[in-house]
Amino acid sequence: MRRLIEFIVAHSNIFIFLIYAAISFTMLFSFNPYQSSVFFTTANKVVGRYYTYTGHVSRYFGLREINMELQKQNSALKIEVARLNEELNKLKGEVTYHEKYTTDTIVGPVAYGVAQVVNVTTAYAYNYVTINKGKTDGIADGMGVINHDGVVGIVSAVSDNFSVAISLLNPKLRLSCKIKGSEYFGSLTWDGRSPDYMTLEELPRHVTFQRGDTVVTSGYSSAFPEGLAVGTVEDYDREEYDDNFYSVRVKLTTDYFRLGDVCIIDIPSAKEQSELEKNAYQR
Repeated sequence: MRRLIEFIVAHSNIFIFLIYAAISFTMLFSFNPYQSSVFFTTANKVVGRYYTYTGHVSRYFGLREINMELQKQNSALKIEVARLNEELNKLKGEVTYHEKYTTDTIVGPVAYGVAQVVNVTTAYAYNYVTINKGKTDGIADGMGVINHDGVVGIVSAVSDNFSVAISLLNPKLRLSCKIKGSEYFGSLTWDGRSPDYMTLEELPRHVTFQRGDTVVTSGYSSAFPEGLAVGTVEDYDREEYDDNFYSVRVKLTTDYFRLGDVCIIDIPSAKEQSELEKNAYQR
């Protein structure tokens, strides 16, 4: 307290000046209308600018919050758009498969379901294709798998959400095929070499065909209807062990290095046919 009094006494001249200045300004602006008007006008401008500045600052921080909210909404919309695009592509794929394969060349009722390939092998002796549809989607063992180019394989194992199909690049799969326009069929097999070629065996020698002709499914498989593309005739020769048959080198239409969307074929009568044939063979 003593130091405070000493400070005031030491600077008393300044304090006295400030007191007189305050009294003078009060009297000046209180009893002189012109000066009072100038003072309040200036004060209003200063206060107005202050509030304008603080308003800008407040709106700036408010805009940041609004921007964050808009970003959240934008992200949600992007996710929704991606989902809708995926659904649209799926529907387009189903329509495309129906338009391509539901023709007069395919006999019997056939249902299609589109799936995506999540894994595929080509370098092994026994190759497989994994798709992202399973039991919950109605996929069952023995269903055929195709894409826009032709036959891919046959479903051999199914879980709730995934399925594995034996691809054509697997010696375990022997597919009944024929030259398009012919009624004679043979057995299509893979020799374990090139992923682009297979061999159509046991094709009768009296069948007329030429290089470039299309090889299609014969319809004698419970997995595929008749007329699905498999490949084209690359070359042919007599079979080594039987001159009565041709051995035809077939270039596959399906490119296993570029598999994307595939179609699962559900032939309602296939299960009945398979069970009947199985029981008949066991007798």
